[in-house]
Amino acid sequence: MLPGLDGTGRLSVPFLGALRTGGLDARVLALPSVGAQDYRTLAEVVRPQLPAQPFVLVAESFAGPLAVELAAGLLPGLRGLVLCTTFARRPVPLPPAAAMALALAWPMPPLPLLARLLLGQWRTGEHTSMLRDALAQVPATTLRQRAAATLRVDVRALLPQIGVPTLCLQAGHDRLLWPPSVAELQTLLPDARHVALDGPHLLLLACAEPAAAVVAGWVRALPATG
Repeated sequence: MLPGLDGTGRLSVPFLGALRTGGLDARVLALPSVGAQDYRTLAEVVRPQLPAQPFVLVAESFAGPLAVELAAGLLPGLRGLVLCTTFARRPVPLPPAAAMALALAWPMPPLPLLARLLLGQWRTGEHTSMLRDALAQVPATTLRQRAAATLRVDVRALLPQIGVPTLCLQAGHDRLLWPPSVAELQTLLPDARHVALDGPHLLLLACAEPAAAVVAGWVRALPATG
């Protein structure tokens, strides 16, 4: 699994735990907390860490375009791709030109505002604490660079190159993603399975068990390999 903007995987613990309970091996590939944070650079960092044996790649939010870039290349072990609450190009209605300002001076929103935005009615004290702890592990400059990268990215042209079955999970109450970016992904991946769950943007945290059930069922239904 490739985690969201924090890149730590801490917010993925409930989801991965639910997958393991269901009998699936699951682990996070944490993103580097220092260095360049553009998608192409991150792809070069992550690619050598992918397993040689058959695997399914799960990507949440920020990591979606990264997973698309990886899946569109030569990954012999890749058997399926899961894209959760993510996008193919900028997820919010800001122009790419705003990326520079965002990278230099984006102020981190207060935690209560972030929790309301990312978790909505599913926010709990535990979820908010996990969000705070995950963000505290990452330098603010890195978070700003990643946020800026989302405004510059455009992997729409790579989507037709994905040659493995794809599952797209959407959140029915996503307050972060721009609705046109969600609709666009659905349009550009017509052969993918698209599933909407009742939950917030941090779907794999707030709705870990139902999300894991969908993913696990889909993984088990994948065609067997030789």
